[in-house]
Amino acid sequence: MAMTLGSSLLEKIENLCANYSSTAVLLFWTAVCAILVYYVSRPPSIYLLGFSAFKPGDERKCSYELSEYFTLRTERFDSESVEFMLRIFLKSGIGDETYGPPFPFRDEEVESLEAALDEATEVMFGAVDAVFNETRLCGADIDIVISACGMLSTAPSLTSMLINRYNMKEDVKCVDLVGMGCSSGVMAVHSAADLLRVYMKPSYALVVMTENITLNTYYGNNKSMLVTNCIFREGCAAVILSSRSRDRTLAKMELLLSLRTHRGADDQSYEAAFQHEDEEGVVGISLKKDLIRVAGEGLRAHVSSLAPLVLPLSEQLKYLWSFLAVNVVKIESKLYVPDFSKAFEHVCLHTGGKAVLNEIARSLQLSEYAMEPARMALHRFGNTSSSSVFYELAYFEAKERIKKGDRVWMIAFGTGFKCCSIVWKALKDLEPSPTTNPWLDCIHRYPVKS
Repeated sequence: MAMTLGSSLLEKIENLCANYSSTAVLLFWTAVCAILVYYVSRPPSIYLLGFSAFKPGDERKCSYELSEYFTLRTERFDSESVEFMLRIFLKSGIGDETYGPPFPFRDEEVESLEAALDEATEVMFGAVDAVFNETRLCGADIDIVISACGMLSTAPSLTSMLINRYNMKEDVKCVDLVGMGCSSGVMAVHSAADLLRVYMKPSYALVVMTENITLNTYYGNNKSMLVTNCIFREGCAAVILSSRSRDRTLAKMELLLSLRTHRGADDQSYEAAFQHEDEEGVVGISLKKDLIRVAGEGLRAHVSSLAPLVLPLSEQLKYLWSFLAVNVVKIESKLYVPDFSKAFEHVCLHTGGKAVLNEIARSLQLSEYAMEPARMALHRFGNTSSSSVFYELAYFEAKERIKKGDRVWMIAFGTGFKCCSIVWKALKDLEPSPTTNPWLDCIHRYPVKS
């Protein structure tokens, strides 16, 4: 009987161990499958493989003297408009070494489409040639190409010009962003990253961002429409993004997040910067008097969406306590402005103009050191529209300020009214390249008083 009980107990133990063993094996393989599914299904990381910011030749520098000469030579402005534009130039924060498009340096009809295409191809091809040279890629390697240009729409499109010039493959995906204003460069990077994440294979994306001045110079006498003549300058940036995991060791930075906010449903925001005809039927962009206020409101709305994604918990709690005190307890106090220096080491702000930069600095309580790259890019290159944030990134490179692990916040504003942000993490110490960085011949003079 004792032997029967012993054998019965032994059988139960063996069955229990067998059951336990099969359960453990099942759990193990379930965990393995879950990990595999996660790694297979998760979106790929997006890397900034290289970028270039185009710099024209010295013969195209657009000084105050040249601007005055061109304004008078056109004989299309009355004396009051000439004086107004020259005053704007002097207090704009723009220096004497910005660059103009080809037409002010030629004796020809400035409205010609040929001159506009000369401007577009010069800056785009110059920027793309440089970034291809840096990354050792060519047109045949590109799977996605996106162009961003607010004011020039051509047939064929700008992406078609790039595809033709660089002999890209027939299945290349292309997108043209037009009419999106100065935020379209950041938006183009955002869109390229989204396309790379859903593309079926690891791929390269080329993003080219510029603005075209030739066909969008205003020749009327409406003061609200003359401001754009004074602050916009020629510029272009080309960026190559990669979703190939093997490119991580080669890449400069990794994209952490991107965010867009759009306040176009609000009439005042929608009309703050608006293209239309003046009283004489001349087309131009009108900048309303409340543009700075609209920009401030748009910035605050954008930051309220961005802050929870990037700020440390301590800063979020401070803001929450401040919000409750002001809006619930009704304590007479100002809302706490989060310290974004705890979320980012570097900031690239769209160089919309001196007044816009001052409003951003005030709203976010940014130090002059944080504002330095934006103010210096405005001084050296003017408002280059959608490409401006990459001229600032080039400034950081030239100063060798970005170190491995640093986070970089790019933020830009555009008509509509839109705010767009992208956040990068540096994968290495960034050093300037003589073929892609436009600051190397003058960086020793900066910062300057602007």
